Formats: sequence, C-alpha cells, structure tokens
Amino acid sequence: MANYSHSRLSTFEQCRYRYKLQYIDRVKVDVPTTVEAFLGDLVHRALEKLYVDLGFQKMNSEKEILSFYDNLWDREWTDSILIVKNEYRAENYKKMGQNYISDYYTHYHPFDQMTVIGIETQDMLTLPDGNKYHVRIDRLGCRGSTYFVCDYKTNSRMKNKAELDEDRQLAMYSLWVKNMFPDAKKVVLLWHMLAFDKEAVSERTEEQLEKLQQDTMKIISELESCTEFPTSVSGLCKYCSYKKICPSFSHKVELEEKMLKKFKEDDGVKLVDEYSKLLAEKNMIENKAGEVKADLVEFARQKEIDMVYGSNEKASVKEYKKIVYPQDKEKITRVLKEKGLYDENSMVCYSKLNSKILKNDIDKQIIGMVEEEKDYRVSLSKKP
Repeated sequence: MANYSHSRLSTFEQCRYRYKLQYIDRVKVDVPTTVEAFLGDLVHRALEKLYVDLGFQKMNSEKEILSFYDNLWDREWTDSILIVKNEYRAENYKKMGQNYISDYYTHYHPFDQMTVIGIETQDMLTLPDGNKYHVRIDRLGCRGSTYFVCDYKTNSRMKNKAELDEDRQLAMYSLWVKNMFPDAKKVVLLWHMLAFDKEAVSERTEEQLEKLQQDTMKIISELESCTEFPTSVSGLCKYCSYKKICPSFSHKVELEEKMLKKFKEDDGVKLVDEYSKLLAEKNMIENKAGEVKADLVEFARQKEIDMVYGSNEKASVKEYKKIVYPQDKEKITRVLKEKGLYDENSMVCYSKLNSKILKNDIDKQIIGMVEEEKDYRVSLSKKP
C-alpha cells in the first residue's frame, strides 16, 4: 500500500511522462518555483498566521498581516523564481498578494463566521483498498453540525459551477471530515477566490462521495499498473520544471538558452538590468522608510516626546504646519493677482524657459546669462 495525494493523481492525469520523472524516477531538477506558486504560498502563510494568532486571542491588524506578508516576500524572493508572463514584474505579483490579503481582511473581519477547528490540517484518509490519501486543509471550521472545508485560491480565473462540482481535492477531504467528526451532518466545500473577493461553494451527496472514492481508487489502480509514460502537451507545459529533459521541449529549451546566453553577455543588457534592479530596491527602501517614519511619529505622539533614541542615533520628531494648496490653482492665482501679490510669490517655469532659450525665442540678454551643457535623462519602460 502507498500514500497518494491530489497533486500526485493530477500529475498522472495531466502528463504521465512528468509523473514518471517526478514520482517514479524522482528526478531532481534545478528549476525554482514559479511566481504564481511563490505568491500563493506567501498568501497562505499570511492567512495562516492570522488564524493561528486568533487562536491565542491575538487579533492582528490589517497592517500587521500585510507587513508580515511583505517581510516574507522581501526575505524569500530571488531572481531565479520563474515569471512566465514576462510582461509583468515581481512587484506586480507582490501587489496582487497585498490586495488579496487586504480584501480578505476587510471582508471577514472580525473572523467569527465559524469556529476554527484546524489550520493547515495534515492527516491521512485510509481508502477501502488500503491505500492512504493525503489530507491537507487550509482551514477547517464548523457552525453547529455544518462543517466547512476552506481552501484559499489565488487563481486569476474564477471557478465555474461545473468545476466546483467535479473537484476531487476538497470532496475527498470531506470524506475525512465525515470519518473524523461523526456529528457532521453537512460538509460544505468552500473556496475563497481571493483575486475576486468571492466565495465559491459546493456540496456532495453520500452517493457522489462513494462514486468519487471508487473513481479515485480506479485511478490509483491504473497508475500502479501503468508501464508506458508518454508526454502530453498542454497549456500547463509552460509551468513544468522538466521541460529541459522532456522530449517534446528539450530542443526548444536548448535553443532558447543559447539565445539567452548570447543576449545576456551584452553590456547594455547588463546595465539596464542592474539599473532596473537598483530602482526597484530604492522604491522598496523608500516605501519601507515611509512606513517606519509613520510608526516612529505615532510612537512619539503616544509617548508625548519629541526625541526618540536608538542604539547609535536619535530621531527628532517635531510637529510643523504644512500648507496644502487647493487643487484649483487658477483660483488662488486669480486672488493673488487681485491682491497684487502674484509677482512676488510666483515661480519661474523653467521647462518653458529652457525651451524658449534653446529655440532662441527670447531676449538675447537672457540667453547671454546662461550656458548650455549636455545631460542625460534615463527612464525605464516595458519592452513591447
């Protein structure tokens, strides 16, 4: 008898060749996770922290959970993580995760919709044929005799009704719930579709669950007796970590790597990549500095102090009056002119003045007061 899981059976159904490499030959490939998998893992861990802490009577604020997620991302992100959709960057995916968590927090706070029984539940369901089926539930809860098998999904596509009612993963988990909790009169399969801030639900009758269990054992029997493992090309192949040794893709990968190696040897490419990386790091540091500054101001305000001391330096926190002008600038300009204050308070528009000087379209006395020198403006944009 052996242990099986939803992912293992799905791999066999999707591509038998990949199944052979991964589960029979146990081929190790030096290919990292995809950005989608990385994003999903971090969002799961942030929501796991939310509910684990609630179990200890600690209600995290939305800001705290987002900070936890951001710190995970900054600490664990590496440039080797695969971004298949190369028109997007890591920062785009990071912001997606922030939105998922923020929307979920707003939607479910104070998180009392059900009694939480388990978080990232790990166990085995024994099938009638003696094999074991791995059970991992993101969150298991109940409301009276109704139990909820909850799963967080970061998919960019909403599941439709047919997909929900045919889903094997959560339905198999509901068999385990019925075995473990005899008082469970009803088991609801609940997917949190985080990209849409919506719930997707499904239920199974006893007859449907019995058929599902038989179908699952049938797949396992077919898998165990399988002797031929052909490739199966589909849209999932672009996410596969075995493309380099797959007979359907190995030559394509070889050609792409040769082109990429030649491309990356170019000095211009290296400089643009380095400049882009530094700007991203600068933005990340500036955003983090802004958050710390806000926390520092709040700390000083609560303590009613204006000097906060660190290990080697101190921070002065002084309140000052900041002038915020109305968006309708024409209105304030008109009033300044009416009061005779415009000339002494207006500013030179240097961009317009520069244009006139370069075109010799201005008084020669002014032209004689300035010098021309070369400078360069560098800006980044997406490749077409």
